[in-house]
Amino acid sequence: MKVISILGSTGSIGKSTLSVIDMHPDRFKVFALSAFDNNDLLLKQTIKFKPSFIVTKNLSSKKILMDKLKDYKFDTQVLCGVEGYSFIASHELVTTVVAAITGSAGLIPTIDAAKSGKQILLANKESMVMAGELINKICTENNSTLIPIDSEHNAIFQVFSKKNYVKKVILTASGGPFVNHDINSLKDVTIEQALNHPNWKMGKKISIDSATMINKGLEVIEAAHLFKLNFDEIEVVMHPQSIIHSFVEFIDGSSLSQLGMPDMRVPISYALSYPERIISGVKGISLNTLPSLHFFKPDLKKFRCLDLSYQCLAQGSVHCIYLNASNEIAVEAFLLGKINFTKISELIERTLCKAEAENVSSIEHTLEIDNLARIKANKILKNML
Repeated sequence: MKVISILGSTGSIGKSTLSVIDMHPDRFKVFALSAFDNNDLLLKQTIKFKPSFIVTKNLSSKKILMDKLKDYKFDTQVLCGVEGYSFIASHELVTTVVAAITGSAGLIPTIDAAKSGKQILLANKESMVMAGELINKICTENNSTLIPIDSEHNAIFQVFSKKNYVKKVILTASGGPFVNHDINSLKDVTIEQALNHPNWKMGKKISIDSATMINKGLEVIEAAHLFKLNFDEIEVVMHPQSIIHSFVEFIDGSSLSQLGMPDMRVPISYALSYPERIISGVKGISLNTLPSLHFFKPDLKKFRCLDLSYQCLAQGSVHCIYLNASNEIAVEAFLLGKINFTKISELIERTLCKAEAENVSSIEHTLEIDNLARIKANKILKNML
């Protein structure tokens, strides 16, 4: 039986993971759950799954949850903050960690899980963008394994074979809510429009990332680290229907792909049960009822963030760290109504101009660069307002 800690159990990935786990109580035990500020849902999940530990963001939230849990007969301990997340990621009883905390906040718990030799089901692409080489090294040194949950990387993971047989990988991209918008109309889009993804139900940050397509850019960088690929061995193709989740093209001219309905329970169930397969709760594809599937090249002028991501991958770790940090600042500013949609890519690009290449030697060094990038991005943001 796998003993599981879920970092980010109240987000879309966390909820889908618990949905799959609930179907297989003989295979999986929930050891710990964590959330940031959705205490009501975390409480409901705790009552249902009765984990040994839950983690919330701070002492105030911890006290609230402890008070509410007094009425129940099971013994769940409440932790908080970075130390709590790291504790449940590295606990000796845990076999598997679902890394689904959004953004750079997921880096340290993911590192702790890797250092503890855990099987890591990775949905936090920002960790690999910021520190992919270091994470791979730590995993190798500690016999930890990475299995991607993102639908595109999970698809590649399912069909990837020996690296010397692979010519390139092709990540599919829905294009989000603005795939058919004219570039000149993007400056006027609203927050609600940007959050309205046509295929996937996701949190606010990743929904905006999908709308700008930096999410796909981050996935390009993640794929490079996960599968040991160069930037010119990764291609992106637009596929608005989100049925084919990625391709692997081999040196003999053949390609393999993974198809599935746009439901995260499919890749999650595969990651949880790997190398086996289990019921996910998702119906298979009925080919005769599918709409036509379309594919075309992305417009890199309209989706400037995707082009910037490729440039950062080619330039190295510092630029990737700056890319992620400035994007988090820009997305927050957009969601707060401080900047319009097209200013997201402008803020990222202006911040990237401040990056200076250097060797990134450690996680501490990574965090120093991340902090510096945020300072520069916030200064640029202030001048843009």
